[in-house]
Amino acid sequence: MSDLNVDELRRQVCTLHAELVRNDLVAWTAGNVSARVPGEDLFVIKPSGISYDDLTPESIVVCDLDGTLVEGDLMPSSDTAAHAYVYRAMPEVGGVVHTHSAYATAWAARNEPIPCVLTAMADEFGGEIPVGPFALIGDDSIGKGIVATLTSHRSPAVLMRNHGVFTIGKDARAAVKAAVMCEDVARTVHIARTGGPLQPIHPDDIDHLYRRYQTAYGQR
Repeated sequence: MSDLNVDELRRQVCTLHAELVRNDLVAWTAGNVSARVPGEDLFVIKPSGISYDDLTPESIVVCDLDGTLVEGDLMPSSDTAAHAYVYRAMPEVGGVVHTHSAYATAWAARNEPIPCVLTAMADEFGGEIPVGPFALIGDDSIGKGIVATLTSHRSPAVLMRNHGVFTIGKDARAAVKAAVMCEDVARTVHIARTGGPLQPIHPDDIDHLYRRYQTAYGQR
């Protein structure tokens, strides 16, 4: 195990949890961020039931890809098995985030994907934000649902039915960004629908927007 990598990831993940609070994506102790340890079959994740105000880098725990605690004094998140399954099944994923953000979770409660009616959605998600199956918490059932749904989508976000949002990314920061953007578009599309029918974007235009954003946006 690289102590430098683990210690740095613990600091990063601790800081990124504050982004969930700052963007109003979580309530009380719900929600979590995890990050894969590069070059190791390990990841770091928030401990279960700990207040965001009390999180420190030292309180972030380390687990193996079976979800077993290997370093830390606290119990891992109750969603650890789901995160672990995603890391095992999707080696390209370096970060996973879970929230119950209000607008996106409302779509999940209706078992309804968020349709791609905004250019920002085409950019970030490459189409609709899909709904995954209902699954109980405690084992890897949620992880299986996440992987089964996102494997056939460009979206880094999935709305798990009757539960909430899970997002993935090349690292934890990218997964947090996807969670922030998911809630933002969920709110906007909800507001738009209250005013009348939604206007879909043509699939060819979605493809064009997605390619441009993924390859040309920002600094290279």
